[in-house]
Amino acid sequence: MSRPWIKSSNRSHCLPKTIVVTGARGQLGRELQRSAPATVNLVSLDRAQLDISDAAAVESCLENHRPDWVLNAAAYTAVDRAESDEDQATAINATGAVNLAAACARIGCRMVHVSTDFVFSGEAAHPYTPSSPTHPLGAYGRSKLAGERAVQAALPGAFIMRTGWVYSRSDANFVNTMLRLMRERDSLAVVCDQVGTPTWARGLAEAIWAAVERPQLQGIYHWSDAGVCSWYDFAVAIAEEGLAAGLLSRPVAVLPIPASDYPTPAQRPAFSVLDKQQSWHDLGLSPVHWRVQLRAMLQDLKDHGHD
Repeated sequence: MSRPWIKSSNRSHCLPKTIVVTGARGQLGRELQRSAPATVNLVSLDRAQLDISDAAAVESCLENHRPDWVLNAAAYTAVDRAESDEDQATAINATGAVNLAAACARIGCRMVHVSTDFVFSGEAAHPYTPSSPTHPLGAYGRSKLAGERAVQAALPGAFIMRTGWVYSRSDANFVNTMLRLMRERDSLAVVCDQVGTPTWARGLAEAIWAAVERPQLQGIYHWSDAGVCSWYDFAVAIAEEGLAAGLLSRPVAVLPIPASDYPTPAQRPAFSVLDKQQSWHDLGLSPVHWRVQLRAMLQDLKDHGHD
């Protein structure tokens, strides 16, 4: 697949030989595998193959493979369940992350760690920069912020990529849930007062590969697609684009509701738009609007089906 959002003139073509990807069966893990350069020896590990919360297993795995980079796509992402399961969320998102970072430090390899927009409170009136003050509202965000801090302490040269609203053709995400409900119902009510930016996992994977090609980069970066929308706006676009792609057989009414009408165990930030200016510049990437990426993902789903 062509990669129009990467400026090829800036690519170094000096990729390391061996790269370990954790969380290989997740949305991002799958897209990292699909978009990996052919010259890379990719070691893709799911949780059954490597439980990152097990420090001894992590150390043994990295000693065995001796990778040049670790791309940590493993995460506990069940936002609502984390409210009653914070210990497990922390075991993966914080302890697991630092296990990887510490092992990377011991063998001398680099690491990309993926974090979230949920480290912010959502009270801002402008996009959050990587240096904006953090204040997570719930257990998931706390566990991810703890992971960021632990990774930076154990491996100061780590590259941390915050993102949000991630989706792909894999089953468990907002887009596929909306498509399923739109096939079953004549109308849907969707929250209109929580604002962010969708992120196609393919574009996120490409951004991570761009980071690997620029080993001088380190610290916290932000990535999502370009533009801003509410969950309601996103659902309206899914209905329209899904119908145009032939994934829906009829129009579906999407109705806006406030978040107060759809209570959930976890409080979510009302505004979680990320500022990507530094990422676009340093990674040599051009912004692509979220609706363009949604259209591309739906075509991918139509061509290949769910994973």
